Amino acid sequence: MERKSIDLAMRRKPSGAALIRPELTTMLFRALFEEWAITGFAAVSLERVAARAGAGKAAIYRRWQSKLEFACEAIESVEVMRLGATDRGSLRADIREYLRATRAVLRHPLVRRIIPDLVAERLRSDELSSMLDGIAQARRQFGHRLLDRAIARKELRPDLERELALDLLFSPLYSRMIVLGKNFTKADLDKLEIALEAAIKTC
Repeated sequence: MERKSIDLAMRRKPSGAALIRPELTTMLFRALFEEWAITGFAAVSLERVAARAGAGKAAIYRRWQSKLEFACEAIESVEVMRLGATDRGSLRADIREYLRATRAVLRHPLVRRIIPDLVAERLRSDELSSMLDGIAQARRQFGHRLLDRAIARKELRPDLERELALDLLFSPLYSRMIVLGKNFTKADLDKLEIALEAAIKTC
């Protein structure tokens, strides 16, 4: 009888409260972005975020030690913020893929609100600097790989001004979609990829 009790105890699963459920984590991320888009990061309330996700505040603190840690992991979790590294076969085709993926990110209504707030918060405080640096660095690493492939194909000079080329890749979309609040049509992207290819070749 004692052995049977021990066996049952060993097979017993931990209670739901002790588990970190992935689906709840995803709901908390979504709730954070929704709250952030409305209030700005400084005014984000973890109580309201938890309520939006249908959870208690304890669910947040079981996962993250601070609002900043929560926000950093939420940003990292968003697949749409990441660009693939597929070789499309030419500089223009790689630029087209970069523009397409970036446009998809910047069209998202929550992203369009959160990115300007990230930049504004950086001017007010250093708290979010590492997060913003991480986002920018990830995109520039994709750009570096794009340039490396073009150099290997002899489409670009090995001594081109990389930083200028990387600035050119992102700036037109950011300026129109985030700063001006306008959209890029497919026809606009087709024209832009031609212009960027020509500009980068002169860097």
